[in-house]
Amino acid sequence: MLISEYLQLRNQISVTTGRTAPNISDKDRNSISKPGGSPFADILKQEIDKQTGGVEFSKHAIARLDQREIDLSQGHKLERLNKGVELAQQKGSEETLVLVDSTAFVVSVKNNRVITMLSNDDLKGNVFTNIDSTVII
Repeated sequence: MLISEYLQLRNQISVTTGRTAPNISDKDRNSISKPGGSPFADILKQEIDKQTGGVEFSKHAIARLDQREIDLSQGHKLERLNKGVELAQQKGSEETLVLVDSTAFVVSVKNNRVITMLSNDDLKGNVFTNIDSTVII
């Protein structure tokens, strides 16, 4: 396989889900890409924002999502995360830990933004600080 064929195929398939990636024109790609920023991270953030309609993801959280290969579509994690954030908001929480299956999300409820996330292997031996609540979904 030639490198050009590989790059073309890579742009058509989503890394985490295997689904066909959305068609994004060069104009859109350039408009969402920031100097020094990763076009992949920008596109991923844009797609997550479209799907959620709720919680947003920080740049750090998107990097962790990519690095740890966490699939938010599996088991309706994204919907359940939004439900957990809503529950924390109803209780007056500001910073919460939302546990969805074997994934932990540290969320700023007041900003409606995921700060970071950890998968099952990364959870052991960690201490979560600066949170005022935990929601298990």
